[in-house]
Amino acid sequence: MEPDLRAFNLIMALRRQGVTDGRVLSAMETTPRELFVPEIFRDRAYENVALPIEAGQSISQPFIVAFMTDALNLSARHRVLEIGTGSGYQTAVLAQLARRVFSMERRASLMRSAEARLRKLRLINVDTMVGDGTRGWVEQAPFDRIIVTAATPKEPPEDLLNQLAVKGLMVIPIDRGRDGQVLVRVKRTSQGFQSTDLLPVRFVPLLEGVASE
Repeated sequence: MEPDLRAFNLIMALRRQGVTDGRVLSAMETTPRELFVPEIFRDRAYENVALPIEAGQSISQPFIVAFMTDALNLSARHRVLEIGTGSGYQTAVLAQLARRVFSMERRASLMRSAEARLRKLRLINVDTMVGDGTRGWVEQAPFDRIIVTAATPKEPPEDLLNQLAVKGLMVIPIDRGRDGQVLVRVKRTSQGFQSTDLLPVRFVPLLEGVASE
């Protein structure tokens, strides 16, 4: 099966799962997922499943990438903070929809690989930093949108909430212990924060600090 047909079939599967935003689907279709997975898994790149990558991490299921992106309600004027660059796949999708993406990763080796992929795709509206994602990127705040690709216990980190602009949105997995993880959308208003549960998910935990290589 040719890559473009596999991508088309993936987009049809995402539509059936309820992702209907045309801009999000177009970004997903034009992002070559095979570039973001190890060679051994490239024949499965367009399956709607998570796959292993370097450093014991994984590339998220395309449905989750599309769903989280859709939940951000992005426009071409938005500045987005991404916590957890990983393979760079989610970053590449965001970069096609937002004005600028600021992406943080705690593992330098993952960031180097992701940066190489983003350069290959000529996505020049991405700034990257190896750092503690729980602290955010205060020098570039505030952000119109924040997306976190690892689960935090009980509630979003305070530093990230403080870096969200008024009227901004954050999409983040929250670990509620026995009740499992749930994807939450947080909206900042002039009075405070409003949270909405979206769907059950399963992510690696959000860790503090920078990983030693």
